[in-house]
Amino acid sequence: MKSILHLLFIASLTLLSACGPSSKDGFRGSDIRHVEWGGDFSLTAHNGRILNTEKLHGQVQVIFFGYTHCPDICAPTLVKLATVMGRLGPQAKDVQVLFVTVDPRHDTVRQLAGFVPKFHPSFIGLTGLPEQIEIVTRDHKVPFGAAKDGKRVDHYGGLLLKDRRGKLRVLLRNEATVDDIENDLRRLLQEPSGK
Repeated sequence: MKSILHLLFIASLTLLSACGPSSKDGFRGSDIRHVEWGGDFSLTAHNGRILNTEKLHGQVQVIFFGYTHCPDICAPTLVKLATVMGRLGPQAKDVQVLFVTVDPRHDTVRQLAGFVPKFHPSFIGLTGLPEQIEIVTRDHKVPFGAAKDGKRVDHYGGLLLKDRRGKLRVLLRNEATVDDIENDLRRLLQEPSGK
């Protein structure tokens, strides 16, 4: 029941933000620049090192919450993101994709290392203790929970884009196309770091 309530919350957030001023700036996703949540965080990367996302300021961040055994959403989304990185050419170095697991009990550093870089060598998989993941997901308003079958994890499948200052700016639904993602990343990349 808690999972359903969280899904309804994020759905309503998406609908409300979709009514916002996103078209003014040409974003195809929902403009969420006015939210105060979604700050920097520290988790363990798939290389075994702690990553504090504050160190990524200067790059545009794409944050995707998922898990390695996801049967439907995660792999196709990572494929879309890899395609976008190819389209960005030299600008891809200014974009960092972060895959944050919502299944930390199974997605160990080793598991992530064997999964995330297969899509693109620059992608970073992140894990941590369950309580650490809970804090990050709560701060980013991303609901997740065990599915009724006990084998899957229900989770929000959209993307969160942060600008070069590490500020949340755009929410893209799972249905976003490669063109949509590329468009919004290019717009964020055009902004100066101090905006």
